[in-house]
Amino acid sequence: MLLDNLKESAAYIKSITGDIKFDIAMVLGSGLGDMAETLGEVIYIPYSEIPHFPVSTVPGHKGRLAIGLLEGKRVVCMQGRFHYYEGWTMQQCVYPIQVFKMLGINNLMLTNAAGCVNTAWQPGDLMVINDHIKVMGDSPMRGANCDELGPRFFDMSHVYEKELQKVAHSAAAKLGFSLRDGVYMLFGGPQFETPAEVRMARLLGADAVGMSTVPEAISASQMSMKVLGISCLTNMGAGILDQPLNHEEVLETGEKVKSRFQALVREIVSTWPL
Repeated sequence: MLLDNLKESAAYIKSITGDIKFDIAMVLGSGLGDMAETLGEVIYIPYSEIPHFPVSTVPGHKGRLAIGLLEGKRVVCMQGRFHYYEGWTMQQCVYPIQVFKMLGINNLMLTNAAGCVNTAWQPGDLMVINDHIKVMGDSPMRGANCDELGPRFFDMSHVYEKELQKVAHSAAAKLGFSLRDGVYMLFGGPQFETPAEVRMARLLGADAVGMSTVPEAISASQMSMKVLGISCLTNMGAGILDQPLNHEEVLETGEKVKSRFQALVREIVSTWPL
């Protein structure tokens, strides 16, 4: 059933784009979605039109695919992702990633807005994800395995491609700034983390916390896709500063660093090894 649905979704996308080769799939997190407006030869496909796709409900997420040219590469961008806290299952959250694989895409860039738990850093920093922590019991791979996508049991030692991390750092250096390297920890949300949870995350070795990305990276790992993850650290985690957290701050910080983040993504794409 899953494989049939994936093929149907991919076939619908190809019926609109034609039989072209896609180079990179990109999930554009909060504050970065507008980048898709700058693609050349762009085609927009609302999620609601794609068979079996969920529909994004989060403010700041437009809920569509943007397909076009970016720095000479043919890219497929998600303007809005699917989150566990919206009520989707983990399997539904990663469905688009599996569709990308059906389209022949082996390169994946995951971006997000995240809370910073490393007290030596500050909001507005950009972090290359070098590993993640998932303490939630659920997994996108739970249930019957689709052997055509990958093995039931698979290695997670190198989820995030080291070569692509180097590409990201080189791109930032060329643009005149530096990136952080760190570990991203998944929380289910939609509530923000408590001060005690933030302290726990820091003790376990996390540098940032968020509500996305990890399920997508797990699914991509099963399918042997090359993954690059980048977090925009939009706020300090609960309890670090004496102020409450809110989603407006996330969007506001994302807006402030948008031009720098977009320039970084462009530079990365231009030098992405295919």
